[in-house]
Amino acid sequence: MNSNWEMEVAKAEERLRNAMIESDIPILDKLLSPCLVFTNHLGLVMSKSDDIEGHKAGDLKIKDIVLSEQLIKRIDGLVLVSVHAEITGSYKGSTANGNFRFTRLWENENSNWKVIVGHSCLVA
Repeated sequence: MNSNWEMEVAKAEERLRNAMIESDIPILDKLLSPCLVFTNHLGLVMSKSDDIEGHKAGDLKIKDIVLSEQLIKRIDGLVLVSVHAEITGSYKGSTANGNFRFTRLWENENSNWKVIVGHSCLVA
């Protein structure tokens, strides 16, 4: 990583990973844009409030996220991140472990990087 924006987004990605594991609502609130559009691996489109509510309600419990194959690329004023994630956890009490590929678009909003678009898919 050679540039400031690349290091900043990599740090934001790590903060997001930790916030997801800890269900840290204040950090998730800071990292997710109010206009977030996230399409999950089931094809469901979710908003920021949907994502945060899953953590608040305790429906989503993540024990660990191991990241690999991270690609960070600038596209005009946005930054695209593609990353492989091995997730261990549960959803509404049922085991929900898996290998996923996430794609996120980050936007710098008032000197804070926020996810504006996200997509995930299962990796076979």
